[in-house]
Amino acid sequence: MSKRLPMSLVDAKTRKHSFTEVALGYTEEEALAEANRCLNCKNKPCVSGCPVRIDIPAFIAKIKAKDYEGAYQIIDHSSSLPAICGRVCPQETQCEKFCIQGIKGDAVAIGNLERFVADYHYQHQHKTIKTKHNNKKVAIIGSGPSGLTCAGDLAKAGFKVTIFEALHIAGGVLVYGIPEFRLPKKIVEMEINNLTDLGVTIETNMIIGRIKTIDDLISEGYQAIYVGTGAGLPNFMKIKGENLNGVYAANEFLTRVNLMKAYQKDSQTPIAHGKKVAVVGGGNVAVDAARCALRLGAEEVSIIYRRSRNELPARNEEVIHAEDEGIKFHFLTNPIEILGNDDFIVTQLKCVEMELGEPDESGRRRPVVKAGSEFLLDVDTVIIAIGTSPNPLIKMTTDQLATSSWGGIIVNEDGLTTKPMVYAGGDAVTGSATVIKAMQAGKLAAKSIIAELNK
Repeated sequence: MSKRLPMSLVDAKTRKHSFTEVALGYTEEEALAEANRCLNCKNKPCVSGCPVRIDIPAFIAKIKAKDYEGAYQIIDHSSSLPAICGRVCPQETQCEKFCIQGIKGDAVAIGNLERFVADYHYQHQHKTIKTKHNNKKVAIIGSGPSGLTCAGDLAKAGFKVTIFEALHIAGGVLVYGIPEFRLPKKIVEMEINNLTDLGVTIETNMIIGRIKTIDDLISEGYQAIYVGTGAGLPNFMKIKGENLNGVYAANEFLTRVNLMKAYQKDSQTPIAHGKKVAVVGGGNVAVDAARCALRLGAEEVSIIYRRSRNELPARNEEVIHAEDEGIKFHFLTNPIEILGNDDFIVTQLKCVEMELGEPDESGRRRPVVKAGSEFLLDVDTVIIAIGTSPNPLIKMTTDQLATSSWGGIIVNEDGLTTKPMVYAGGDAVTGSATVIKAMQAGKLAAKSIIAELNK
């Protein structure tokens, strides 16, 4: 059984001081070697694990034949963001999980191959073919992965699509949330330019719910609307000391770093350059925040997670990268108070040790406090990364739009909300999830809109 070909990385000692991309990608020789490990299974089990149903064996077969542009066209049929997905999708729990090679050995590195194909396409400047418009107008609110995917599928089907983005540049969480060393912003820009080449219009600095409402868009002649506004409202632990100076919500911290480029030497963006940083949480956002803090000059960075490593929701690949860079993980640990000095600046984090009890509603074992286990960590910065909720602005300004008790927009199996011809998906519906899950929702809504408007 052949072994999976690892992707080359920048050395940990070098990269922990730099925001340049960590993973270097496959060479052509490496891509061919890895592609030849694919068994081209007739029943295509890997496809069942792909939320957007890319024909994985078919695009890998094109790589084997050295038809890299052909491979890209197969991926592009299902995914509008292949260069992004190849970098940030959790393939190990999706397509690669079902790879036959993985039963007794290593699964084929499907994500690495997707990245190779997409990068090849952009490096060789292949042109996008624009579809003729059918004069039917659709508005997309939000330019994150869900909105971009919905827009791409609609544009390919001939619809006139306009994306309304609240920020000054498009990309949503892809630009404000995911760090440069995992997802270079030039990659996001290329993927978005690919959509504008298809005919998609993007209007930035457009806060729907303030500048215009959904009802305004309907009155302007948009025949369907897709809400992909994400989940940008941070959750906090509601413990004493969260209002101290030096405490950040992870999405605020990452926005300052990524979108506002606080990592650049000449940046005017205010941000704490903590020396002892604690990040609370165990997801990809927590790991991203910790690795950013390290690159901003922290001497010691700790991730505090209340369950064990087995329950850690972050990608294993990113966790290993973080550990290689010297980030410490405090498992079975939970903060109960943030302490500060007379100037209201963070000085310590009071924590308790945990042990795992019976499973909760998520299926993971519930963490229980160990009696008498309190201890203190010396810190000067605390970053809270325990999830986010949908922004309530759309709900507050839109009649007939039902939401759940925690703020998620309610949709049916077609992605349709309780307001006619208004669809929604991604984190605005589910709460914080993965890029590819948001894309899946965008594809579903696009399919539903196409079917409805083509009746």
